[in-house]
Amino acid sequence: MVPIATSEGVTIFCPRDGKYSFFNSPYPAHSSATGMDIYPGRGFGEKAPSPVEGRVLRIRKVRCPRGWGFRASGFDYVILLQSSENPGRLVKLLHVDPEIRCGDPVEPGQEMGRLLRSGYFNYWTEPHIHLEVRRPSDPIRARGGFLLHSLLDLGDADPVEELRGIVTACTPEYSVIALEGRNAHGLPADVGGVTGLLDGGIPHYGFVGAHLAGAPSQGALVRLGGKPIAEVDTVLGNTCLAKCTGLDLTVNGISVGLSMYLFPASRLEVKLVPRKLGALELQESREVSLTIG
Repeated sequence: MVPIATSEGVTIFCPRDGKYSFFNSPYPAHSSATGMDIYPGRGFGEKAPSPVEGRVLRIRKVRCPRGWGFRASGFDYVILLQSSENPGRLVKLLHVDPEIRCGDPVEPGQEMGRLLRSGYFNYWTEPHIHLEVRRPSDPIRARGGFLLHSLLDLGDADPVEELRGIVTACTPEYSVIALEGRNAHGLPADVGGVTGLLDGGIPHYGFVGAHLAGAPSQGALVRLGGKPIAEVDTVLGNTCLAKCTGLDLTVNGISVGLSMYLFPASRLEVKLVPRKLGALELQESREVSLTIG
């Protein structure tokens, strides 16, 4: 387990071979950097590792919507942990069918239960744990979490000039592309003349996040492959939220969405999302290029 973020004295961990995201979701906490998703690199129904140290305070079972083109669990769980590092803060977790019980202590990496395919997901959503740091007086609602601060080492990667790579996985829901270029902890892009790592889903969410070494400038253009894709709208410390400009992403002439994540280990990988389930047919080990229009 690798420390990836902190908030209110609470340290958040991710498996070294996993990935994580602050902004790759349409839900409110992800447009304010008060929520994040941790993808442990395990399948639905497999065990979910705890991302924090704490004690189970409360577990609440909730109904969730029907799946968008897939069979969803029909229910989800809110797990509230009291942080061991800061007992005055709770950690809210979602999308795990718990095997832990109230009063149980948990450590980073300890198995908590099984990863759910929640009805809150879209068809391309991979197994993950949603996390927020909360006040004990306000632990449940969709808004109200504390700002999360990334511990990401940005390194010295240059912005990618071309989105070309090898297909490493292909399903009806999405394809994964290992991009050519220097290894980094995410996809490097130009943010107002400074390199930042992109985090989010474009154009389907309408915005994208970026992580930089310093504070970005409001109104700065985000360029990917030399082309403008978004404009910085909200600055959140050394991260920012940028609204997408009109853009179309295509592979082999087919429109796709692009999902970008952060990686504890150096990895230059993105996900291509078809506009319709099964609309993108690629072959593993083949080279493809993404066109930005």
